Amino acid sequence: MRMRRKKWARPELEASSFFIQDSFGYQGKWKEFFNNPNPIHLELGCGKGVFLKDIALDNPDINYIAIDISADVLGCAKRNVEKRFEKEKRVVNNVALVAQDIEKINDMIVKEDEISRVYINFCNPWPKKRHKKRRLTHPTKLNKYKEFVTKDAQLYFKTDDDELFEETLEYLNECNMPVLYKTYDLHKSEYKDKSYSTEHEEMFTRDGIPTKFLIAKFFNEE
Repeated sequence: MRMRRKKWARPELEASSFFIQDSFGYQGKWKEFFNNPNPIHLELGCGKGVFLKDIALDNPDINYIAIDISADVLGCAKRNVEKRFEKEKRVVNNVALVAQDIEKINDMIVKEDEISRVYINFCNPWPKKRHKKRRLTHPTKLNKYKEFVTKDAQLYFKTDDDELFEETLEYLNECNMPVLYKTYDLHKSEYKDKSYSTEHEEMFTRDGIPTKFLIAKFFNEE
């Protein structure tokens, strides 16, 4: 369902210190934006920031670039991040929100930005055959990400969609990206690291739909 337009979203974003209006202007300069040498992680399709607000708060030594095409959605993400940080009396200094089409990702981020992790959470599965190239895990996209990630970078992927998960495994194999971990039901798995929930994940879990999850490396060291 398309989110109803929020007239307040764009003005609030433009007044925010962690919203990027000219993402192309930071190409190769994201470390300058954060003003520190900390690792940079990227969330593609961040939605309302439910995942972002918690992971960024818990990891102050990691910088997060969060991209979504909708300013209305990012307005909600901004408020959610601010509310979470304010609760802990923390200033938001490791988050960058970007309203942009992910198709233009290579105009925003380049090799010099050294992205060490990419998160893709519950992206559009684009089930019709003619639309599958739009998937964020399609080989055409994975190869785009390879242009700016570090040699040891990892992809973290979650979905509720069985077909998308299975075909993503095929895409990873096609791109020579080894899978380090996978599970067809994250919340009943033996996965030990903290897993931060997304808005969709919470909804699907309530409905009894398991979360499929994997971790893959962008480059095979062999």
